[in-house]
Amino acid sequence: MEKKVNAGRILRKIALVILDAIVVFCASVVALVLRNEFTLPQAELALLCDAMMWVIPCYLVANFLGGIYWILWRYARSKEYIRLCITCACAAAATVALNVVFKMGLYNSVLILTGAYTFGVITVMRYIWRRVQIHKHSPVKGVSPRRTMIVGAGEGAAWAIDNCRAQRYGDPVALVDDDVSKQGLRISGVPVMGTIDEIPAVAEKMNIEDIVIAIPSLTGKRLGEVAGICLTTKCRVRTVSYPREVGADGKPKAPVMRRLNLADMLSRDEIRLDNAKISEYIEGRTVMVTGGGGSIGSEICRQVMRFKPRHLVIFEIYENCAYELLYELRRMFGNDIPVSIMIGSVRDRARLDDVMDKFKPEVVFHAAAHKHVPLMEDSPNEAVKNNVFGTRNTLLSAAAHNVERFIILSTDKAVNPTNVMGATKRITEMIIQTLGKNTNMKCMAVRFGNVLGSHGSVIPLMEGQIRSGGPVTVTHPDITRYFMTIPEAAQLVLQAGSNGQDGAIYVLDMGQPVKIMDLALRLVRFYGYEPNVDMEIKITGLRPGEKLYEELLMDQEADAMTRTAHDLIFVAPPIPMEENVFLRQLGDLETMCEENSADIVEKLKETVSTFHPQNERKVG
Repeated sequence: MEKKVNAGRILRKIALVILDAIVVFCASVVALVLRNEFTLPQAELALLCDAMMWVIPCYLVANFLGGIYWILWRYARSKEYIRLCITCACAAAATVALNVVFKMGLYNSVLILTGAYTFGVITVMRYIWRRVQIHKHSPVKGVSPRRTMIVGAGEGAAWAIDNCRAQRYGDPVALVDDDVSKQGLRISGVPVMGTIDEIPAVAEKMNIEDIVIAIPSLTGKRLGEVAGICLTTKCRVRTVSYPREVGADGKPKAPVMRRLNLADMLSRDEIRLDNAKISEYIEGRTVMVTGGGGSIGSEICRQVMRFKPRHLVIFEIYENCAYELLYELRRMFGNDIPVSIMIGSVRDRARLDDVMDKFKPEVVFHAAAHKHVPLMEDSPNEAVKNNVFGTRNTLLSAAAHNVERFIILSTDKAVNPTNVMGATKRITEMIIQTLGKNTNMKCMAVRFGNVLGSHGSVIPLMEGQIRSGGPVTVTHPDITRYFMTIPEAAQLVLQAGSNGQDGAIYVLDMGQPVKIMDLALRLVRFYGYEPNVDMEIKITGLRPGEKLYEELLMDQEADAMTRTAHDLIFVAPPIPMEENVFLRQLGDLETMCEENSADIVEKLKETVSTFHPQNERKVG
């Protein structure tokens, strides 16, 4: 079969060469006729025919050297036609040079016109072939492509237009761009009909069904704004991604057209990391991540692998998550960096000691925790066991095994907590600031808000509700949350870990808080529905322990907070506390957990003075 395919390709190339030779000859004859004012002297025709023995090879050699016969014309864009123009110009220049040097007796004007006509005819032939192939390979026969608007009027838009036509993804009929000088111009026959703010009006006027965002420089906050405008039109919205990675040939990977996702709508300006500082404490060292199979923990593992640790140890209680992550890391990074999965619980100090004794990690990221607010309201003892004493166990085990750097993940819910989960995370910060300072480790906590797409977070919940037909539930019309993508959060955790202030709490700049109602409206439109027309949005009331808005800093921290070398990371120094009192309270909590005491919430209130639960009920 492969031999038949190769033979077919060879025959097609031979046919193209013969066809191009015929085109050159015909173009030469036409040029001669025009040069002689529509007459064809026999003597000059005979001279021209003799000259074809060296004129035609000039064009064929130029085409071979220019790679013209290796272009897949079905996907050809302007640069391929420019290459064809250059090869024809070079061939024409070569024939003129040969004619002058060897005194062949031909008119130079005829040779120059031959190059121009050859380019024109071959271009038309290739374009017709391209259109035939596009129609032949159309994925949907007999169905008109969807009317498409392209956002942007530059190189990205040109690529999107060609891609839509080549793949029959859509029929580009309008462009929009904020550059006033481009208004009224056309790209590949498609007119620029307005600015980005005029997208809804243009979409209605042109009966647009699809919108493609194709501006390479459009990232971060502005991308979210443009996406929001597009979604008000009820059109299907896609965007063009421009991979930074290079392929095996060393060239940048081709752009990719994909569906818009919610991360695009909420994205911020790109985070720039100080890779050198991160490499200083990760490269060539053994790194351990507890809770490495979770949403944030797994992304920390991926980011750590980029910095070439000596060994990555993933400590996880859920074997399925860990197993999937192991094979994902091997697929992404190969087998050059050893990755070990250790199944165990942070509640089990002996298991932690065994693992740390075996692998001797130098850096520990502690991401293992219970995080779901409503569930922890009903099981406060379990929250304390896992979050509080799991953290203490991990810290003490790390200290006993000479770990150099210990970083825990905290949450904005630890600030003036109104729920059990937030109170337990505040205690973990206090553990870092008390027990941590009595070790030789650099101990720190990193505090941030909600992450997009994490297990059980608001967005997957809403998406499931939409797929089930609704309603989409929002607990309060004014409730707000800070959001960050999982990769953003993991990257900033690694960056914060490069700082050396012991016992400090590093706070990530989460941007502006987002109203959950606005998020629900965008998400409903994202799936093609009209809010409260096609898809109901229902207010259900605040859940147990849920705050109307989150805070990133306590009052005492805000006064002393300073910016680090990284613009998106701030440091809040430790708040003074009576350590002996705290350690005694910690001991009381441990005893109450062992007894599964129903009064555990009261003890949490005593330990965390800023903890004011919304529900004063006692649950064992």
